[in-house]
Order: sequence, then structure tokens, then C-alpha cells
Amino acid sequence: MSNCCIIVAGGTGLRMGTALPKQFLPLNGIPVLMHTIRNFYKFDPQLLIIIVIPENEIKNWEYLCKQHKFEIPHQLIAGGATRFQSVKNGLSLAQGCRLIAIHDGVRPLVSHETLERCFSCAAINGTAIPVIPANESLREGNFNESVAVDRSRYFMVQTPQVFEASIIHKSYNQIFNSDFTDDASVAEHAGIKVILVMGNYENIKITFPQDIKIAERLLIPKE
Repeated sequence: MSNCCIIVAGGTGLRMGTALPKQFLPLNGIPVLMHTIRNFYKFDPQLLIIIVIPENEIKNWEYLCKQHKFEIPHQLIAGGATRFQSVKNGLSLAQGCRLIAIHDGVRPLVSHETLERCFSCAAINGTAIPVIPANESLREGNFNESVAVDRSRYFMVQTPQVFEASIIHKSYNQIFNSDFTDDASVAEHAGIKVILVMGNYENIKITFPQDIKIAERLLIPKE
């Protein structure tokens, strides 16, 4: 049985201040999403890669693939109104897979070491969630009232979140809940214990304009 990666690319350019969705913004000359796909393909050329994007952006993506002569094999499916529905749509194409990774399309810098940890852990335990320890002081509350908290008890969550196929299919058969923030929270709501693994600090989620500049600098050693 093969493994699968569902890359969810449903973002907009709102926080970027651009009309172009952030997954299509140029990063060292090619769209961010192409870097993400290429990273997974280099890690494992046998991965079934499924891309979930807004229906109204499918033609734009196909044009970009032709423009950049991007030929890495992948399947395409339209997303839904929520990330939950988008992942569920992607899962409909992920049949016959052993492990399924779900990844943010705007995280092009996940390391191959992190990918190896995630797939290896999920193969043994059924789940793997990459995280990095909080490395700054944290406070809980609001601008008027807050208290210091023990940062050693907190982690920042990344993707890909990897699951044994039957676990994640079962989890996404639930009714949508507004408390779902990522795939781990969906699985936990279904009664599944999630296992944490170490991510990598470079695995940033490109959200703001300065993130593109950071990613460009981080990509230099890899090019």
C-alpha cells in the first residue's frame, strides 16, 4: 500500500495584502505551492500527492503549472467552505493508502528529517503531529489582564500531521465542530490519542509579507 499526502491550499491574500492567493505568490521565482509539492516529491517520489484548492482557482493553478513547466504528478480536487470540508474532499481521493499526511500548502520548508519522523511514528503509533517547543516567555489572558504560564508545557503545532488511513477517515466522518483547529483536534474529538514528534523551526507557515522574505533566505542553502 502506498502513502499519501493531502496538501491543503485554500488560503487567500488577505493578510498578505495581495489579490493573489498566498499559495500562488512567487518564492524564488515559482509559486509557494510548487515548492511545497516538490519538497514532498523529493522526500518520496512514490507518494500519492493530492492538492486541494478553491474551485475558482483550479484554472489559475493549471495555467501556472503550464507556465512553469511543473510536471510533478498530482491529483487535484476542489476545496470546501471550511478547512474541515477541504480535507474531507481530499480524503475522498486517498483510497488504498496506508498512511495519510495532511499538510498546509504554504509550509514549503518542512525538513525531510521531520517528514521521516512523522511517517515513521505514524507507521508505529497510528498518528504523528510535528511540534516545536515554545522558546519565548508566554502569558495567558488579554491586554488588560494576564498571567505568566510555564512555557515548557506548551508547543507550537505544525504540519504535516500524519495518520494511519483508517484513523483519519473515521475521524473525518464526524459532523463538523467549530472547535476543530487542525487534523489532530479532529482525531482527538473522535477519541484518538495523538503522538507528538519534533518538527523543525524553519517549517514556517507563510502568512504575512515578511514570511516570504524569511523563506527566501531559508531556501538559499537548498538551491
